[in-house]
Amino acid sequence: MGKIDRLSELPKKAEGLRKNLAVVKAEDPVVLKAVERAKNSEIIVPILIGSKQKINELIEKYNLNLKDCEILDVFSEAEAARTGVKLVIENKAEFIMKGHIRTGDLMKAVLDKNFGLRTGRTLSMVSVFEIPNFERLLMISDAGMIILPTLEQKIEIINNILFVSKALRIENPKIALISAVEAISDKMPSTMEAAVISKMNERNQIKGCIVDGPFALDNVISLEAAKHKGIDSPVAGKADALVMPNIEAGNVLYKALTFFVNAKSATTILGAKCPIVLTSRSDSDETKLYSIALNALLLNETGDDF
Repeated sequence: MGKIDRLSELPKKAEGLRKNLAVVKAEDPVVLKAVERAKNSEIIVPILIGSKQKINELIEKYNLNLKDCEILDVFSEAEAARTGVKLVIENKAEFIMKGHIRTGDLMKAVLDKNFGLRTGRTLSMVSVFEIPNFERLLMISDAGMIILPTLEQKIEIINNILFVSKALRIENPKIALISAVEAISDKMPSTMEAAVISKMNERNQIKGCIVDGPFALDNVISLEAAKHKGIDSPVAGKADALVMPNIEAGNVLYKALTFFVNAKSATTILGAKCPIVLTSRSDSDETKLYSIALNALLLNETGDDF
């Protein structure tokens, strides 16, 4: 299988996988439309969690092919989240999707020390973007989980990017550590961390990728910009993935790509016992479908190794 160059390829690659998906608070029409599309392609076998009455009303209203799905009648968000987590723990579901529920309520159940999906690893969000007039898919992390990642957490972010790279068939991905400038300065900690991580990669302490930084954004996107600044790096102008310095930078870039240039995306949260489909409430059913397919492919590539 060759490298995936467009997000529209994800559902095709994931056809027939039939992964069991727990949809937490499924009473959302956009979520249900995406779930239906994934079910019709046999990417998933859905288990719908939430108000059975509301879910059935939406299925009837939009004439969705979900009438044969298992529906677990749960009212509160907290109970729905716990139910989704329990299904994974009991091996009845292989991954979880956020429906009409606050992210904090879902993640509280996921991270529960006594009854959750913790592994000891750092959870991070990896988003894959298809950007108009840009020749390749671009992974960005972290736009939604870690507020101010430490050096150690950035290494775990890179490891999660490598999981996604494998699913996308990107071999030896080029990963850029983003800051505001290329020069290393003790007044800007992200540049110092980037220098250390780059050296670790050079010494083969971080394997399976090419990591370099610090970079300003233009120099990893545009080879011309990098040459103009005299930057000589295999990552310059050719990055497959960006590690952002903090959640503000990641979130602003995520939303700028989505709303200014209508970029398409697929998102996963990795680091728990299963991948988590956590999309924005404003995302289309197409984006949610791409995210479901990406996470199903991640399961297929890595099994239980999360």
